[in-house]
Amino acid sequence: MRVDLDVEGAEPASLPRFQRASFQAARLSRLTYVLGAMGVLGLVVSLFVDLFSPNSLWTAVLTNSAASLLVLAAALQSAQVVALWRAHVIAPDEAVIAVDEQTENEQPGWYDRLLGRIGSAGTSMVGQIGTPVFWLAGWALLALISISMIWNMTLVGSSVGLTGSVVGGLLLLIGFGLLVLERQFSNESEASWPEAEQLAQISRVAIGTLLIAAFCLFFSSADRVWPARLAVLIGLLPGLVAVELLIRALLSIFSPRNERLEPRLVASSFAAGLLRWPPRPLTALQNELHNRFGIDLRQIWAFTYMRRAFLPVMAVIVALGWALSGVHEIPMQGRGIYERFGKPVEVMGPGLHAGLPWPFGTVLPVENGVVHELATSVSEGASTEQTLDPAEGPPPAVANRLWDATHINDKSQVIASGSGDKQSFQIVNMDVRFVYRIGLDDEAAMAATYNSADIPSLIRSTASRVLVHDFASRTLDELLGEQRTDLAADIGNAVARDLKKLDSGVEILATVVESIHPPAGAANAYHAVQAAQISAQALIARERGAAADQANLAQLHASIAHDQAAANSREVMSTAQSADLRFSAEQQGYAKAGQAFLLEQYLSQLTLGMTHAKLLVLDHRLGGTSAPTIDLRSFTLPVDPASSKSAEQPSAE
Repeated sequence: MRVDLDVEGAEPASLPRFQRASFQAARLSRLTYVLGAMGVLGLVVSLFVDLFSPNSLWTAVLTNSAASLLVLAAALQSAQVVALWRAHVIAPDEAVIAVDEQTENEQPGWYDRLLGRIGSAGTSMVGQIGTPVFWLAGWALLALISISMIWNMTLVGSSVGLTGSVVGGLLLLIGFGLLVLERQFSNESEASWPEAEQLAQISRVAIGTLLIAAFCLFFSSADRVWPARLAVLIGLLPGLVAVELLIRALLSIFSPRNERLEPRLVASSFAAGLLRWPPRPLTALQNELHNRFGIDLRQIWAFTYMRRAFLPVMAVIVALGWALSGVHEIPMQGRGIYERFGKPVEVMGPGLHAGLPWPFGTVLPVENGVVHELATSVSEGASTEQTLDPAEGPPPAVANRLWDATHINDKSQVIASGSGDKQSFQIVNMDVRFVYRIGLDDEAAMAATYNSADIPSLIRSTASRVLVHDFASRTLDELLGEQRTDLAADIGNAVARDLKKLDSGVEILATVVESIHPPAGAANAYHAVQAAQISAQALIARERGAAADQANLAQLHASIAHDQAAANSREVMSTAQSADLRFSAEQQGYAKAGQAFLLEQYLSQLTLGMTHAKLLVLDHRLGGTSAPTIDLRSFTLPVDPASSKSAEQPSAE
């Protein structure tokens, strides 16, 4: 076999990477099986955990750790292919690897057999590309699917207890083993093992993922959310590497394998190469461009200057951004209280304002004339989200003002009651709402910001106290009667006075009494009376509608009969007038023409009867002295041919 090498004039057996190829292949094979088995085992355990405890911290930790191990196993298998090629070059007739007594003529695995069955028509393509590329793509795709299935940034904290500490220690133990492996890869020289550096970089990805996963297990608790969120976010690290490996595997399709050329490692990751200290992303990009495409950015003065000026320029940008943090933009519907060293200085209006940068100068937002509506009571569990109902659909549930159900904004209130000479109390449900805003002056803005922690709660508590005091002296008849119009004004004035005493900075614009009614349990009797009255009115309206319907129907029938009779009489009159005119005309014609008119009428009627008849009719009244003559100009074809010949001879005379 002829082998093309980069080192001209050197025999493969004399190169260190060819001499140690068999040992490297055996070692990579063992590591691939171990790490692949651990990754698959982690995915299986994660699946069982998700069945019994979905959306838990364990699923994220186990899946991301298993995905990092699968990515590392895929990279090791890709490097094993390169080592096997080198071992086969120096010993073409011997076994290239002796791991678990495997030989080249060993039966292929289930994955290879599956590829062979599915792609029997594309066997040549698989042979050119190589099954290791499909293995690499399969491992990377499995890692990506696993990470995407457990991606959930809404996880809540959970307590893992002693089990979490044990599993965290096990992850640290695996990470320590990978750290030893990474140090061995890093100590390998490029001449003896060129792929060791790339494998060390991907090993760092797995080590970092395992360490962060163990860190999340150690600090996880029910009142901490960040360990669960961090356990999900660490999936980005092996996910980026898996995406890059999958892309490289797909791009390797366009570079078919040549057995005469030494293969290059497909599972090299640029993202994994950035995990170094100190981080040098520009240097890594520069080396990658130089190795892959032969572009040496070190010879370009502009890039060298950019590298030298990067830190000063970044420092200037950061300083400028910090200075611009003192510029504040206040919207048109808002105001802002400017605090200098924690002390309020002034109230700023809408627009741009400049001050000290953060944290020496801050601006607290305050509303500027925004009007709010607040109900005095909201039932627990009521949804605060408002959905728009269709205009043509049924009315929403909040629009139901019947008394047979308690609404979310109804508030039960005890009122006075009297029956004869006995004093008692009654309970009514009411829906009272306040329309308010923060005062427009600067003092009100200051008071609303610093004197009130929760303005809606303050208004509700104040209104509840006012309603209890005000309704203690009112009865149900008074509330449902003439005093209801004055009730809203009295409640609003009382609440406004109390809020002013508290220096809350809130201005009550209006008080709306939506409804006042007995409780839902006492509404059935009142509804029965209303229902009877409504039923009577509905029955009367229904009968009136039926009578009007019958009257209109009878009027319609009479109108139709009258119009039909008028039409028939007009038609008969027109027929009679036409017959009279025809008779008068015939009478005048007979008076003027006599027998000729009658003959003409006779011939005309005869012509009409003979238009479609193939008959020759001779009138017996024609005398013998005169030749028989028929005027053929008034006839249309077809005519009798025999009659036409006999008629032509007399006309010729």
